[in-house]
Amino acid sequence: MSVEKLYAEAKDALDGGQYDLAIKRYEALEARFPYGRYSQQGQLEIAYAYYKQNEQASAVAAAERFMKLHPNHPNVDYAYYLKGLAYFNEDLGVLSKLSQQDRTERDPKSARESFDAFKDLAQRFPESKYAPDALARMKYLVNALASHEVHVARWYIKREAYVAAANRAQYALKTYPEAPAQEEALLIMIQAYNALGMADLRDDAERILRKNFPDSEQLKSMLSQLGR
Repeated sequence: MSVEKLYAEAKDALDGGQYDLAIKRYEALEARFPYGRYSQQGQLEIAYAYYKQNEQASAVAAAERFMKLHPNHPNVDYAYYLKGLAYFNEDLGVLSKLSQQDRTERDPKSARESFDAFKDLAQRFPESKYAPDALARMKYLVNALASHEVHVARWYIKREAYVAAANRAQYALKTYPEAPAQEEALLIMIQAYNALGMADLRDDAERILRKNFPDSEQLKSMLSQLGR
């Protein structure tokens, strides 16, 4: 079978949703014809096939292999995008879907990996057609990661682990300064520092919150609870 014929069969299987068959065809293509544009394109499309099969680890590995082998390929931006998508979808169950698992027990590693992949894409290929979607997903991931950190800080507050709560909230503020969860992080710091008797740090957090969220109803409610 010629390289053109083998590639056409692999592509037909991919387009038809027969991802297992497509992967086998692409593997056969590279084994028989390891060089040339068909092999290169097949290496990229097999990453997509793994992604559609929900084999996220294999999709990431294939995308990274393509980046390494063909850093100047005209479609290498898609490999970065696909890597970000693979991690992004893997993490949906962690940061955006409801489940019975306590969010404090989850590791948002995939969300961070996804953010890094999309960031690489946006920085290396700002004119890529995939860049706008990557930036939008980065914004979502920042909000999700910040919310995770605040959730953990709140968990510490409930267990009266005030130092840990303040540190986690402060980490969220420094790492994700533009995230909407910033308001709640500051509230947690106020509550934690008040419980620890650290009036200066409590007042600093309150001052920052008032400056950034002058109409915060949550602050009014908390100050009322604290008798202030």
